[in-house]
Amino acid sequence: MASLNIELKARDPDPETTAKRCLALGAEPHGELLQRDTYFQTRNGRLKLREHTDGPSELIAYRRINGESSYTRAPVPDPEKVREALDTALRTTVVVSKRRQLFMWDNVRIHLDEVEDLGTFLEFEALVGPGLNTPEQAQKKIAELRAALAIDDGALLADSYSDLLMDQPGALLKAAQRARANAYAPYSKFTVGAAVRSPSGAIYAGANVENAAYPQGQCAEASALGALVAAGETSITAVAVVGPPGEVCTPCGGCRQRLAEFGTEDTPVYLGAPTDRVTLAELLPRAFNLKP
Repeated sequence: MASLNIELKARDPDPETTAKRCLALGAEPHGELLQRDTYFQTRNGRLKLREHTDGPSELIAYRRINGESSYTRAPVPDPEKVREALDTALRTTVVVSKRRQLFMWDNVRIHLDEVEDLGTFLEFEALVGPGLNTPEQAQKKIAELRAALAIDDGALLADSYSDLLMDQPGALLKAAQRARANAYAPYSKFTVGAAVRSPSGAIYAGANVENAAYPQGQCAEASALGALVAAGETSITAVAVVGPPGEVCTPCGGCRQRLAEFGTEDTPVYLGAPTDRVTLAELLPRAFNLKP
């Protein structure tokens, strides 16, 4: 059965002051941890292998939506072999390395994180369950800590560290390139791969599939969106489309509308390279949209 946390994450430009405020609140220090989280491409939620200094390695499958994280943990006695196996089967998407100061305050974990290539952050995890907190109690404690540590709205983050690192489009483009390698295009010889990222952090990829009855073929973008919906997700935060080397491959008109169904005007679309970036609004001004 999955466990549940209520979470809050924010940028923290002054961890030293934050640590002093935690101690003033009566939070109990639990030392410094080194953690490395290796994320793998999945079709449903997120999966990471956590290696750290405060215990055995573990595999964590989780979903984070609107500040609530439901997760399942499993101990891993041989992380190197497990990492190799998962990379072979699923592919690694991103690695998050961090130095973490841990405090505990009334069943709330307070993390002061220094994340490689990102900076310094503050994170709360209020544990929910029997003998811990109800969801309502967890929300209240999070609010109390936020006020005591002077965290303003501008510092808050909705994304995970993995999202922030993957906002650099490399992982999305790699997924599209791998899908393109499996494209079925015996007639046009023009192979295309597409990948979309959902708010859960999962990446869904697809390739173009041609047919002798030409109208029955399917674009790569449609294949990727089909995988997204089949996994139970209905929105996208980024798109990558990759054609043959040297070709700038833009979505056709129908696929622009397909992408608009699941994205927003600001959703980035990478056309074969990190530097070739447009938004859905630029691809399809005045798209059909029945969203409230």
